[in-house]
Amino acid sequence: MAPVPTTWVLTDGRAGNERQALALAHALSDATPSIWRLETRAPWRWVAPRLLHDSTRAFGEEFRDALGEPPTLAIGCGRQAALATRLLRSAGARCVQILDPRIDPRYWDAVVVPEHDALRGANVVTALGSLHAVNADWLANARARFPQFSVLASPRTLLLLGGPISNVPLDANWWKRTANLLRVRYEDVGGSLSICASPRTPAWLADAARKDLANISGLRWFDASDGENPYAGLLAWAERIVVSPDSVNMISEAVATSASVRVASPEIAHERHAMFLRALIERGRVLALDADGVDADAPPLVELPRVTAAVRSLLRV
Repeated sequence: MAPVPTTWVLTDGRAGNERQALALAHALSDATPSIWRLETRAPWRWVAPRLLHDSTRAFGEEFRDALGEPPTLAIGCGRQAALATRLLRSAGARCVQILDPRIDPRYWDAVVVPEHDALRGANVVTALGSLHAVNADWLANARARFPQFSVLASPRTLLLLGGPISNVPLDANWWKRTANLLRVRYEDVGGSLSICASPRTPAWLADAARKDLANISGLRWFDASDGENPYAGLLAWAERIVVSPDSVNMISEAVATSASVRVASPEIAHERHAMFLRALIERGRVLALDADGVDADAPPLVELPRVTAAVRSLLRV
């Protein structure tokens, strides 16, 4: 009897990286993936995914022992995981790496990168944005899990807040402009405005959002102290979505819905983030929050099926 195929998902534990790897794992295989949240030891952490002497010790004894029985398929996301998937491929696993490993992609069977990255190659698959599981079925399931959000006043607007990063310097001035625009839009069309933050949302921004938009009805969720994370339900019921320009993951999931999507001050983004936002604007899927005209009426943008087919071809499965 042939062995049962097994799948491992490997990341540094960051939610966004794990979400991407799991989405591709479920699309590629019916096997329930084993999840590894890796802590990379020095000195291997400093140079990953490049190899140093005895790199099999980089993630501790449990992982080193597991290399003796590698999975059928390993999917990693992020630079630290790229060292693990490189080691697993040497041990006999088929390996897919998500995000640019910053070295030659030939060390993996397939590498998936955002379209706005420069990496290209015979085994490189590009995606406009990040990978995720959001599609029509996912949204229908989320609406069924959170039916209470259907009674929020229409149009149901959802604000998704990330946090400042080097390529997108969100600050108090950015928030002041964003809050003013949201208030103006609410005065024009009414409805409700719900807010959902991310783990990267700093306390100053969460506090300002609570205070400055307190007079607009809608649900507020900033962390676990606000109860169960309602992200899936709010995303599924939203008719209009506004996203901070820093989060490729949240923007990618927003454009996979049928809601209109606007980005708050995309012009402050730099480098790869700016390229990503420009591509979506040129495609007509998003508008700037302060742009004139009617919200974009574009179909959902779902990249996972195309990426999955390309990766299957490279894996020959």
